[in-house]
Amino acid sequence: MVKQAGLLSGQELREMFAGAAAWLEKNAHDIDELNVFPVPDGDTGTNMLLTMHSSIEEAYRAPDNSASTVAKALAKGALLGARGNSGVILSQIFRGMSEDLGVCLSNGRLAAS
Repeated sequence: MVKQAGLLSGQELREMFAGAAAWLEKNAHDIDELNVFPVPDGDTGTNMLLTMHSSIEEAYRAPDNSASTVAKALAKGALLGARGNSGVILSQIFRGMSEDLGVCLSNGRLAAS
């Protein structure tokens, strides 16, 4: 269910990422098969999934339920649990998201819609 107004909570952010990880888990093999450049090692989907799992585990250990804190935990978990190049790239995307989320929340601009 999508909220019509108000700020996004940390729990909602966790649930969004858990949903994304569930989708990735169902499709990791297909993504592995697409992996042909620069090295056809066929592990991009698997590496991204393992990175996502690490990220979500860290998010559930976040000390509070604010979206900003959870986003920082997602980024930290992704970086520490990054697997392969795709995991490192994913961790950097999460880092940028957490930094922007902190700025938006401090300016009161992040609202769920």
